[in-house]
Amino acid sequence: MKPMKITAIIFGLLLATNWTVDTANARVGFSVHGPFGTVNGTFSGLAATIHFDPNDLPGSSIQASIDASTVNSGIGLRNHHLKSEEQYLNTDKYPRISYTASRIERTGSGFRALGNLTIKDVTRPVAIPFSFTPNGNNRMFKGAFSFRREDFHVGKEGGSIGDTITIHLEVPVKK
Repeated sequence: MKPMKITAIIFGLLLATNWTVDTANARVGFSVHGPFGTVNGTFSGLAATIHFDPNDLPGSSIQASIDASTVNSGIGLRNHHLKSEEQYLNTDKYPRISYTASRIERTGSGFRALGNLTIKDVTRPVAIPFSFTPNGNNRMFKGAFSFRREDFHVGKEGGSIGDTITIHLEVPVKK
């Protein structure tokens, strides 16, 4: 990488606004549609470092992770299976689910973070479309994205679980 480009990246990171996540009010939900209906649930324990300026996207970055052991589908026995079994999340062995954006770009309706999602030590590229809107003195990131659960070794092939997991994000932030 050329010294000029490195200097521009470092300068951009210094200019981007640092946002603090309101973890108490952040919502990370999931849904999986299968042959017997849709399972909805949540995660808590979001930790994130967000440097974002809509006017300086090259200088913006997002790193986030969630405590996988906080998975909550509303059914205790299902939660136990999701947390403890190797075929699902096995949260003792894989305690965090993480995402790192390598690039953020503007779209017609907002923004898109392009980066890598890691679940169970499997990393795959994932794009997350999102909006960034005022919410009083704060701002709100909202987005949703989907991925094939088998790409991350979650669950067995086929069966009574849908193939696609959708993640819904509502993340309030403040300067």
